[in-house]
Amino acid sequence: MSENSLSPAIHINANTLLLPAINAWEIYLQDQDKSHFTVKAFISDLLLLSSFLPPDQTIGAITTNDLNNFLNWLQTTRGVPCSPKTLSRRITSLKAFFRWLNQNGRILIDPAEKVVQKTVISPLPTILNKEETLLVLDTANQYRQQTKPDARPYTLLLLLLETGIKKGECLSLSVKHVELEGENSPFIFVRYNNPNYRFKERKIPVSDEWVEVYQEYLAQNDPKDQIFPWSPRRLEYILEDISKDAGIDKHLSFDMCRWTSAIIDYQSGIDHEKIRQKLGISKIQWREVGNKLKKLASIEEEQAD
Repeated sequence: MSENSLSPAIHINANTLLLPAINAWEIYLQDQDKSHFTVKAFISDLLLLSSFLPPDQTIGAITTNDLNNFLNWLQTTRGVPCSPKTLSRRITSLKAFFRWLNQNGRILIDPAEKVVQKTVISPLPTILNKEETLLVLDTANQYRQQTKPDARPYTLLLLLLETGIKKGECLSLSVKHVELEGENSPFIFVRYNNPNYRFKERKIPVSDEWVEVYQEYLAQNDPKDQIFPWSPRRLEYILEDISKDAGIDKHLSFDMCRWTSAIIDYQSGIDHEKIRQKLGISKIQWREVGNKLKKLASIEEEQAD
């Protein structure tokens, strides 16, 4: 273990109180370039543990039984809902924190090692079937034919179904991130300002049909920077209105479009690695996503028979 990895914990020992140890771990996580949201969640989980244990309890005196009592308190007597997914993350936080202390020689025994991890697989997402996909696209396209033509719904919906980008990526999309000409055109370039997320950046092809409606949309709205310069809720309303006017029971959303886009590619036989790269997710994340796509495809096949 290098001196740099030890440095945040160098003044920590088994007799140290929990809060100073948590502060040292926070510095360590930040030094490891963990995302702001990851650090915030982990530290929040450990601060909950600190509020549960006696204020004078040292890190070396914390036992597996203490941690199990804490987890039971979260689920049964704290009085605040703790979903299975949140509980799983909090167990992960405990294990990561005490493993760090143990591996750096700050405590002799890791009390979280024998805490049972409760892995949670989130339920299958709701997607549009083939008929519903055609129906919402046709409905969105009809807005272009109104007395006051509006290309926004079709531009937004077709983009989401073709690219599978997330809500945040859509909101961050700038007119300069759309390439309509050139050797590899047309495509959109998904960019991230935070260097920690550069691995998510990618170029995603778009169809000539989208280019046509996008140019129509530009003529109507003339966006200066953001392609969709509205609040997230306003764009969600546009999607919800499409599904309502299409007469389907499902509430169209960014997430539904992303999963529908992925299942279309999956059922089309596109290489799984290309789908993973298009979605901008890691190989670890793909394990769960790929399994869900496999199950969704199987369900679709059964319903089609």
